[in-house]
Amino acid sequence: MGGTFHPRSERSLEPVQPLHDATLAPLTTFRLGGPATRLVTATTDDEVVAAVREADATGTPLLVIGGGSNLVIGDKGFDGTALRIATTGFALEGTHLELAAGEVWTDAVARTVEAGLAGIECLAGIPGSAGATPIQNVGAYGQDVSATVTEVVAYDRRAEETVTLTNAECAFSYRHSLFKDQPERYVVLRVRFELEDADGMSAPIKYPETARALGVEAGDRVPLATARETVLKLRAGKGMVLDPADRDTWSAGSFFTNPILTHDEFDSFRARVAERLGPDVTPPAFPTGEDGAVKTSAAWLIDRAGFTKGYGAGPARISTKHTLALTNRGEATTEDLLALAREVVAGVRDAFGITLVNEPVMVGVAL
Repeated sequence: MGGTFHPRSERSLEPVQPLHDATLAPLTTFRLGGPATRLVTATTDDEVVAAVREADATGTPLLVIGGGSNLVIGDKGFDGTALRIATTGFALEGTHLELAAGEVWTDAVARTVEAGLAGIECLAGIPGSAGATPIQNVGAYGQDVSATVTEVVAYDRRAEETVTLTNAECAFSYRHSLFKDQPERYVVLRVRFELEDADGMSAPIKYPETARALGVEAGDRVPLATARETVLKLRAGKGMVLDPADRDTWSAGSFFTNPILTHDEFDSFRARVAERLGPDVTPPAFPTGEDGAVKTSAAWLIDRAGFTKGYGAGPARISTKHTLALTNRGEATTEDLLALAREVVAGVRDAFGITLVNEPVMVGVAL
């Protein structure tokens, strides 16, 4: 399992050649968005830092793109420099994992499973790059990267230096982090993880759907490969594993986060549910680990507000496989997508008094 971190040479033999008036849609999983004034692709940490410093020195707006799986870019595009991070580097030293920001996340998960290490196997199939995972505190099927990330190496644009932030300094919370709080300050370069050697077995299975699919009880362990394959099947069934031929995967995955409510807010919500759907209908409720907070299901809200799978008549529609995914059926514009998102937000608010919050990052647009 041992290895040395092998990024491409930190010294480029030639300067990075930018593209001008470059379309950004192919760099996103939505396949939406207009052009950038300038597009730079960086394959080393040095190139990333140099591009950021150049933008900052000239006062040029900067858009950082990794796997493009969490971006909604406006039809007018981006008036500035788009920096595509394509760095590579994967290293395992015992249970310590280090990934370059540009590493493909799904590939990295597969390699850790092959190496017999547990901790991120239930995050299989999530599109995007490794550098994006701490920003969103990416999570699924009972695992969040915050449980295994030990350090994040980033370029601090304010201090104009590369810094190493500990897990605590990353200020992780549900789909949130320091990096999301201060998106203009940090550019992630590398992410370090501490995994578990459990003799080829997974971390304890936490998510009820995963446990049911595996035929085990919550808290049980299963072979790593079995856990990964099961999660991939579950995700594929919801259109959340990228497939160019499947328009249900032309999305950003879950478009809305699950709402977190105070107990008073949840009581009001429950009353609205009883009034609208009947006294015997109980809305989903999950503990958050925070005092006085209850998490409910965005997918449940969307469905019960009348936006079922496949909803929509235009080129942007709700996925036929999962109500949380808004999709580009192939001819959509970003405005088509936003019109659908706004309709869903308004419908859920009118039905249940809860305002859904988008999970993808909006560039040049807003709900």
